[in-house]
Amino acid sequence: MNYIIIAMQIIVGLSILNVWLIQNKKATKWRGGNATTIIEEFHAYGLPTWVCYAVGTMKVILAILLIVAIWYPVLKEPSALGLAFLLLGSIAMHFKIKDPLYKSFPAFLFLIMCTLIAASGHIKLYF
Repeated sequence: MNYIIIAMQIIVGLSILNVWLIQNKKATKWRGGNATTIIEEFHAYGLPTWVCYAVGTMKVILAILLIVAIWYPVLKEPSALGLAFLLLGSIAMHFKIKDPLYKSFPAFLFLIMCTLIAASGHIKLYF
């Protein structure tokens, strides 16, 4: 088992759970527009509240599955690819409202990590 991939699964999984379950009502420098909560952020993107709940539910489920995939590897690729797809959407929303580039950094970093996690079963990673 590649311990770096496992570490990335834990980092991505716990970070996404933190954003959606703990930090969702707190202002951060990464929020889109001038939003102070996650719901305000979705409104800044021009999206209705129900989309926030749908995306949040999917991200929480996929983050949990990504962590569970440490013990059940069959879940690793689909959960990492699902999160990667949603993270691409996050990046696109930041671009849509012309946010400064730094606000997309966490989503971009986790996108790279999810891509490496998903690919880890198909290629030999040398780190």
